[in-house]
Amino acid sequence: MAAISLQGISKAFGEHAPVLRDVNLEIAHDEFCVFLGPSGCGKSTLLRIIAGLEDPSAGEISIGGRVVNTVSPAKRGVAMVFQSYALFPHMTVAENMSFGLKLTKLPAPEVVRKVQEAAKILELGPLLNRKPAALSGGQRQRVAIGRAIVREPGVFLFDEPLSNLDATLRGQTRVEIARIHRRFSEASTVYVTHDQVEAMTLADKIVLLNVSRDASASASGSIAQVGTPMDLYLRPNSRFVAGFIGSPQMNFLPAMVSKIEGAQTTVTLRASREDVRIERAGAGLTPGQAVMLGVRPEHIALLAPGEAEGKGSRYVDSTLKRTVSLVERLGEQSYLHCSEADSATLLVKLQGNTLLRSGEVVHLAPDPASCHLFTEEGHAV
Repeated sequence: MAAISLQGISKAFGEHAPVLRDVNLEIAHDEFCVFLGPSGCGKSTLLRIIAGLEDPSAGEISIGGRVVNTVSPAKRGVAMVFQSYALFPHMTVAENMSFGLKLTKLPAPEVVRKVQEAAKILELGPLLNRKPAALSGGQRQRVAIGRAIVREPGVFLFDEPLSNLDATLRGQTRVEIARIHRRFSEASTVYVTHDQVEAMTLADKIVLLNVSRDASASASGSIAQVGTPMDLYLRPNSRFVAGFIGSPQMNFLPAMVSKIEGAQTTVTLRASREDVRIERAGAGLTPGQAVMLGVRPEHIALLAPGEAEGKGSRYVDSTLKRTVSLVERLGEQSYLHCSEADSATLLVKLQGNTLLRSGEVVHLAPDPASCHLFTEEGHAV
């Protein structure tokens, strides 16, 4: 059992502004937890604190119920995979993977057994006698992962392990990491990335960090939201979370509350004066209040000619008239960039190909059940 508990973790380097401020987090013993966030939010620093490579300025770290603030990295029961592979160039694959085990004075037959088992998992068997210079980037990363596996740690730590790989290798290695986590089901995995696709596909839990500013205008890392990938996608608690999760990014349209009726709220877009009806209770809102309407590109329907004005149409109260300014065709999906007068550009995601061209006028309907509202301060309503 290797649950991780972080209580009141803060970190500052010298007299500089804090990198992390009062982080509280619980990670279950078999959980795949991803630290996600923009550059400078402190996600790698938080990982290094768990590993023991950095000391917190304040707070307590527990692994498996044991406080480890003063425990050396080698005795914390963790294994870390770095972005840069960190392989010894003069050693073979087998020697790189076994190096840490030999330092523990493990019997040679046991070392060989563990290396061969890890090599089988990672399909490195034919490469055991090669040196890193003779390996591809993906193979080097698998060796680095193998070096962590042979230690059979209670906690796996990954610091942006795929950022040096091309798109195809990233996808393949991502699958391998997910498979390894399932195989070592009793171990915790903490994974740092700035790539939300990695976070959404790998994580049981996402910890989204942001760079916040306090009253003295000093920057520090703080947790914006913790939850499952779909929690953050469907129920973001702030405009920052809504904009960071999802690719392409959510559309944000300045609006004003015009009507609140039970579980439905109608807003009027400030630039185009169009009304949009939302299936969301306007708790805490008042008519005339300025808000930001958020809607994801995949939650906007392209209406057929006449559907917008058709009698009894479900879209008649929430139709946006826009001109197509650009069409991106990607094969399995297409993106429409739409604009109108001084309105913000609206991005629409369509499945498959489209015959639409730049300059055409289209009618669009945001899904009333999938729209979000945010206050001027950025809080979700």
